[in-house]
Amino acid sequence: MKVNIVMVEPEIPQNTGNIARTCAATGAKLHLVYPLGFDISEKAVKRAGLDYWDKLEIEEHESFEKFLEKYKPEDNNMFFVTTKGKHVYSEPNYSKMDEVFLLFGKETKGLPEDILLKYIDKTIRIPMRPTLRSLNLSNSVSIVVYDVLRQKNFEELEEISSYFE
Repeated sequence: MKVNIVMVEPEIPQNTGNIARTCAATGAKLHLVYPLGFDISEKAVKRAGLDYWDKLEIEEHESFEKFLEKYKPEDNNMFFVTTKGKHVYSEPNYSKMDEVFLLFGKETKGLPEDILLKYIDKTIRIPMRPTLRSLNLSNSVSIVVYDVLRQKNFEELEEISSYFE
């Protein structure tokens, strides 16, 4: 399965670095949608991603509109991750999909509301207490991507180490 993590206008370099590291570890492709709230070469992004930047596939997009023109939600298995999601992230049956796009919005505002309303049936959320605003963005990416991979039995990821045998 091909997993695509789409970061729409991320603002915090450390989050993007952590997400890049998750993409490298899982084989997911990272899509960065401009404008970014930082310079991609910033030391904080590089430090958070450690030495994994050369081990992941990154595609950059000029704008969210350009991304949606290239990868149409109607033609792809696209899920919009939001605290306002209609479905819990574990509800979709990802195991039957060959490719999945998981979209995450900027830290301060999330994904554009008009897009969420247009694709309301493709919105997913991570359950949490109602009195809190949201989880950290890089943690949210990890939770969702690992559930997608779990449903595919972690294909192409390392099996139990023989270290302890």
